[in-house]
Amino acid sequence: MNIEDEIKKLDWSKEPKGLYEPIGYTLEAGGKRIRPTLCLIGARIFGGAEKDVLPAALALEVFHNFTLLHDDVMDKAEVRRGRPCVHKKWDENTAILSGDQMMIEAYKLLSQVAENQLPTVLRLFNKMATEICEGQQYDVDFGISEYTGISLHEYMMMIRLKTSVLLATALQIGAYMAGATEQEQQALYEYGIHIGLAFQIQDDYLDCYGDEKTFGKAIGGDIREGKKTWLWLTAMQSTTDMSPLMSKDYTTIIAEYNRLGVPQKALQEIERLTRQALTYLEQVPQNEATDQLRQLAEKLVTRKS
Repeated sequence: MNIEDEIKKLDWSKEPKGLYEPIGYTLEAGGKRIRPTLCLIGARIFGGAEKDVLPAALALEVFHNFTLLHDDVMDKAEVRRGRPCVHKKWDENTAILSGDQMMIEAYKLLSQVAENQLPTVLRLFNKMATEICEGQQYDVDFGISEYTGISLHEYMMMIRLKTSVLLATALQIGAYMAGATEQEQQALYEYGIHIGLAFQIQDDYLDCYGDEKTFGKAIGGDIREGKKTWLWLTAMQSTTDMSPLMSKDYTTIIAEYNRLGVPQKALQEIERLTRQALTYLEQVPQNEATDQLRQLAEKLVTRKS
């Protein structure tokens, strides 16, 4: 099953156009489609039929893109996937309202799940949705406050909620719907958590050291916004002179990162988390679908966008 083809089948040619066109614009921009793909893989590992989990997979992707619309407004981002953000192409009110409708559309898709499985799927989905909002609030809190000794542990907790739980829940929902045991579901969930952590640290790294053409958004955005990323917090813990890091100047902070060996430390942590994620795959059936998760882990470690 080609998840991209299934996403294209979703109809956004409805009225009022001002509400639905931005949704179509957002989803047609592409992306990695990691969340729905993970949901399908989670089912395939246990012999599940993709058509049965497709509504949940699509719901996860639509929900994910809803969060991006609102994130871009909150972050005052200019570009998403190489194109103007919705709030730039239209306006902030449109991005907020179209984002709200995307969340509703996600639940409409989710309602197509088999009746006997819907209560559990809804419970997992709602837990994930709440945790993402909690993670986003922590991100806001960390960003607007003056430096008060926020630790790497607190940062990892935040990105676990904001990024990892969606990947983990996508796998868990697919596995549950295909009949996996609770232990097997948890193993895939933990794989997703660790891959998500590695993914976000890689995102932090690419925001500083990536290529804008392949990364899909402006390089150095986190620095200019004064975000407390994994790289920034690691640098703070590696020096007694914090003054260069209190700047929002890209060149100044990158020079300090390089002096402190922060990029190398980031790549080492990404590698460690990825290897840890792979250990959880040993607790589920070994087949072609499991191999896909191993390949995905390796790909995420070396991604450029």
